[in-house]
Amino acid sequence: MGSLEAALEAWWLPGLSALLAVLSTYVVYRLTLALIRHFTESRTVPRLFLDAAARALGAVLCLLALSGALSAAPDDLPLLAGFRQATTLFLILAMTWAAVRLTSAIGEVIVAMNPVLEGQWQRARKVETQTRFLVRCLNILIVIIGFGAALMTFESVRQVGASVLASAGVGGIILGFAARPVLSNLLAGMQIALTQPFRIDDVLHVQGEWCWVEEVTATYVVLRVWDLRRLVVPLQWFIENPFQNWSRKSADLLGTVFIWVDYTMPVEPLREEFKRLLDESDQWDGKVATVQVTDSNDQAMQVRFLMSAPDSSKNWDLRCAVREGLVTYVQKHYPSHLPRMRARLVDE
Repeated sequence: MGSLEAALEAWWLPGLSALLAVLSTYVVYRLTLALIRHFTESRTVPRLFLDAAARALGAVLCLLALSGALSAAPDDLPLLAGFRQATTLFLILAMTWAAVRLTSAIGEVIVAMNPVLEGQWQRARKVETQTRFLVRCLNILIVIIGFGAALMTFESVRQVGASVLASAGVGGIILGFAARPVLSNLLAGMQIALTQPFRIDDVLHVQGEWCWVEEVTATYVVLRVWDLRRLVVPLQWFIENPFQNWSRKSADLLGTVFIWVDYTMPVEPLREEFKRLLDESDQWDGKVATVQVTDSNDQAMQVRFLMSAPDSSKNWDLRCAVREGLVTYVQKHYPSHLPRMRARLVDE
C-alpha cells in the first residue's frame, strides 16, 4: 500500500497534465472541426477528406498530445516506460487508421469527380474500376506497414530481427507457396485494372449466367445475376477463362427470334408483322430489323428475326415480345401453316 500511495503521489501532477493536454487538444479540435464544417460546403474536396478521416485525425491529435505530456514527465516515474510504449503503439494504430480513411477518401473523390454522364459512361466506369481496386491494394499495403511498425515497438521483436532476416529466404519461399492463390488473385486484379476487360456495371455472360459487375475487390469479383443472385468469382478465373462482355465498347446488342413454320407459309406476311411489332415497341432502337430463312429440314423451315436494342435488358424484353407476337399472328392468321408431320398411307 505504501508503494501504491507513493506511485499515485508521483503520478498526480504528470497525470493531471497529460489529462488536461488531451482534453484541451480534443476541445480545440472539435471547435476547429465545427468551424470548418460551418464555413465550407459539404461536397468540396477538402471536406470529403476531412469528413472521412475526422475521427481518426482526432484520435491522432489526442495521442500526440498525450505522448508530448509523457515525454515531459520525469523519467523516474513508475510504469512510465510502459505508458510511453502503449501510447506509441496506439498512436501508430491511429495513424494507420487515418491513412486508410484518407486513402479511401481519395477513391471517393476521384469517383465523384468523374460522374456517369451521357455519352461518357465508359470513361466513368473505367476510372471507378481502376480507382477502387488500386485504393484497396493501397489500403492493404498501409495496414501491413502499420502492423509492422506496431510490432517494432516491442523490444523482443527488434531483438529477433536478425534471425528473421536470416530465415527470410526460406520463409519467403514457404510463404510464397502458401499464399500463391492470394498473390495470383492480386496480380490478376492489377492486370484487370490496367487492361480493363470489364468495368463496374458491365454486362457479362459468365458460366452460363447473364449478370452485371457489381463489385471488384482485391481478390474476387461480385456479379449480380439477373434474378438477383450474387456470383462471386476469383479474379484469376477471368485471366484463365474466356467470358462474354456485352457492354465492352457499347451496350447495343442484336437479338434473334427463331420460328419453325411449314413450307407453305409465306415469308412476306411474317416480315410485315415483324416490322409492325418493332414499330410499336419501345425497346427497339430502330437500327436493325431483318427476316431471313436460315434453315430447313424434311418437315419445316426455320425463319430468323434479327433485331437490335440499346442494352441487354431491353433486348431480352424485345425478343420475348416479338416471339409472342409472331406466334400469336401465325396462330390467328395461318394456323394451318404450323409445322406438320407428312406421311403417306400405302395399301399393300
